[in-house]
Amino acid sequence: MAPKNYPFKRTNKTIYKKPSSIVTEDALYWKKLGSPVLVKEFGAIDYLDFCPVEPYYFAATCSVRVQIYDPITKVVAKNISKFVEAAYGGSFRADGRLLVAGSEESAVKLFDVQSKSILRVFTGHSGPVHRTFFTKDHVKILSFSDDKSVSVWDIATEERIANFSEHSDYVRSGAPSPISPDIILSGGYDHMVKLYDCRSNETVLSVDHGSPVESTLFLPSGGIFISAGGTEIKVWDIFNGGKLLANISQHHKTVTTLRLASNNSRLMSASLDRHVKVYDTATFKVVHNIDFPNAVMSMAVSENDDILAVGMIDGVISIRKRDQPAQISEEKALLKFAPDHVDTVVVSNDVSEKEAHFDKHLRKNEYSKALATVLKSFVTAKHPEKTVALLQELLRRNVLHIAVSNLDEKGVGGLLRFVTKHLGESRFTRTIIDTMNVFTDVYETRIKNFSEYTLSVYSKVQKQINEEIEVCKRVCELEGALSLLLAGAQISSKDAPEITTILEPSTRAQKDIVIDV
Repeated sequence: MAPKNYPFKRTNKTIYKKPSSIVTEDALYWKKLGSPVLVKEFGAIDYLDFCPVEPYYFAATCSVRVQIYDPITKVVAKNISKFVEAAYGGSFRADGRLLVAGSEESAVKLFDVQSKSILRVFTGHSGPVHRTFFTKDHVKILSFSDDKSVSVWDIATEERIANFSEHSDYVRSGAPSPISPDIILSGGYDHMVKLYDCRSNETVLSVDHGSPVESTLFLPSGGIFISAGGTEIKVWDIFNGGKLLANISQHHKTVTTLRLASNNSRLMSASLDRHVKVYDTATFKVVHNIDFPNAVMSMAVSENDDILAVGMIDGVISIRKRDQPAQISEEKALLKFAPDHVDTVVVSNDVSEKEAHFDKHLRKNEYSKALATVLKSFVTAKHPEKTVALLQELLRRNVLHIAVSNLDEKGVGGLLRFVTKHLGESRFTRTIIDTMNVFTDVYETRIKNFSEYTLSVYSKVQKQINEEIEVCKRVCELEGALSLLLAGAQISSKDAPEITTILEPSTRAQKDIVIDV
């Protein structure tokens, strides 16, 4: 029975394009950071901090020194090397004139940025000091030490005016309150995050993060703080007695640094999994992701998000500078004065586009010739979507069996090689499976008549299909196990909404592989 003649319509290849990620405003915004410039230092980059005032130099603490970089030229502007042993946590004061850093020597050192001279040395800790900060009033310094204590130092008198020894393990993270010089936050390797009030010398709040705490920060209101440790980031409400507001699990290795960006509307996290993720602080959902070549130890972002500096475990600093920041405001201004309504005329270029060879054969109902055209090696290698588009069209017309049955051995080999290469590609899988079902029906009794090479390719296809089936079975088992774990987690954490991303099972598990091999 002759196949029915359908009104001719060009084969649609656009639906087989590679899937692309959704382009959001955040993605466009962060991608405008230029290509990274890599600077090599000696030793892992322990801490990065931007000067709050222009020209926005940043301090990189590594090895036995604090290097102050010019982000425009990407070279060292000043080198503070007044350390005998490793330096830690160099951070600027809000006016950019002073810098404080801890050290392996158990001392806290205060420097004048302009002259690089030491102004104060605060001694009293019995262990290395990994983090140091200035308080809100700029006249005191906070230090967080491996001796399990948190200290407050007066810059003028060089004396320790408060000391808290509430942790039972190393204290390597902390933050000063953005609204009060008397409120301090600390995070320890004992999994605890503690809030202190220097006026009463007491711990006013204590929460269990569940993992050694690597980084902490306050939101600008001062009523919410965030802790990072292990693979989780947790958001806590101070005024509700330390209530857990959100639990973010977007990294699969230890989170090392937290930062605020975009006028405090975005939270950034860096991790040993080589990713920096950006979250919306309103929903704590990921809005962008930036990849790096090695594990990230530290991160800092400048005012207006113009420069992103990331320090890695191998001593490399990645510096990204926003390209032409002024142009962004110009674009926004143009949009602001754009008319509310514009008449749009879509001009089709179909007239000038040449008709594809396989479409010419389809117009004449020469199905085997059309299929042979798209099975040529240069087509399957560079434009596999054309091959799949034609296969889909032949399936739709219910004539694929005619096209396949009239292929010569070279065409059969080309079809089998194409299947072998693209079976696991999710955008093609459904069509390839349907094609192989037709192929098996046509050549079930004739396959033995082909050459040894074609038979070997066919055997390879059979083996690959069996492997795909096994993968699907394992993914289904894993999906069931994850469902049980998630159900248990939801029961045990009803008090706190959890924002968790689980890798979705491979789309191959959702395909019905029913090929008779």
